[in-house]
Amino acid sequence: MEYIKSKDTFLLMRDILKILYPKLMKHGSRVAYMVYTMLREEDKYEEFELADMVMAATLHDIGAYRTESERLGDILRYETKEYMAHSIYGYLVLKYLSPIPELAKVIMYHHMDYNQLQKVKYEYKNVAAYINIAEKMDHYSTALGSKFEMTMFQKYAGNRLSQEGLELCYKCENRYGMFEKIRSGAYLKELDDIIEYMIFNNEDKKKFLDMLMYCQGFFRRDMVIETAMATCISDEIAKEMMLPLSKREILYYGTLVHDIGMLALPLELIEAPRKLEPWEARKVKTHVEIADKILSSRMKKEVVDIALAHHERCDGSGYPKKLTDNQLSTEQKILQVADMVVALVHKRSYRKPMPKEKVIAILEEKASKNKLKRQVVSVVVQSYDRILSLVTEETAQVLQMYETLNRQYETISRKYNI
Repeated sequence: MEYIKSKDTFLLMRDILKILYPKLMKHGSRVAYMVYTMLREEDKYEEFELADMVMAATLHDIGAYRTESERLGDILRYETKEYMAHSIYGYLVLKYLSPIPELAKVIMYHHMDYNQLQKVKYEYKNVAAYINIAEKMDHYSTALGSKFEMTMFQKYAGNRLSQEGLELCYKCENRYGMFEKIRSGAYLKELDDIIEYMIFNNEDKKKFLDMLMYCQGFFRRDMVIETAMATCISDEIAKEMMLPLSKREILYYGTLVHDIGMLALPLELIEAPRKLEPWEARKVKTHVEIADKILSSRMKKEVVDIALAHHERCDGSGYPKKLTDNQLSTEQKILQVADMVVALVHKRSYRKPMPKEKVIAILEEKASKNKLKRQVVSVVVQSYDRILSLVTEETAQVLQMYETLNRQYETISRKYNI
């Protein structure tokens, strides 16, 4: 069964990054529209190829979330003066984490001067050249408003910018009125139409959602670790309880996105090294409502229902809906236990990880009070060492991927003298 459509995997990524820094992702969408219009006018690619290129163009600045997190408000500075850092990291994210690694170099080269880009042997270097043009057009048209003139970049034709690309951009503006569509918001409909052609198999979708998990680390590294831990624990419990593969898959998706609403909360609140004030605790609880708004239009209801119930309790004392035992599915009850285990065994800003004996004692107390399902808790207690050993392996793989990205980043950065 299809739990998330191909286009919605991309839209979910766009939604999440928009939460982290809306200005940057809106810029990405505008650039993607201009690049799409130019490529469509060339008439060299099929619709499904154009859809993938729209994805790459939209995410062309994804590396900035990692390398420029302290100055995302000063886009022009890192776009015009210090652009290679985020270009390199964005390239690595698409190469190692995305289902479209063949387009990763588009990100790497999207700031390269055209006279240098011509020397590169790469199938999609024209896409990189068009992103370079569209990006500059968007930045300056946004900054200058009615004073903006497209021809201001003509002096760079054949040198810093592609002459062919500039002429194509002028042609598209004259024929389709790109900037008027951008100003009115009409361009979004055209983007929505083309991403309907995205084609991902289930493995591609899982890879994209895993990429989303890693991108959460741009916001808070521990969030990635906790998500990986929760998915591992949930799946091991489901196996022990002999859930069919279809239900395990739904549980996997639900667990992967269950804390996505936390990205919209202030980091200083999430990492407060103290007990939260009542109003702060209420603020944190809104992450479930936020997740509902993000996920409900992107994923199947079965998945969303699991994600949104991870703070419900069998006795009705949880939130946000105060659901009780007979209103909760087995998958929801599994995630509730897995989420609590992660909260106990992983370090917090205000305390160290809890030892096995303490964790088991808390879980059994919750089960005795009918807050957590006794059957699910029993599985964890009986298989605690094996499950936690697998969790350790899983988190080690996550950290290894970050190390790979950072190591590759340092190697490539030395090449470009960053």
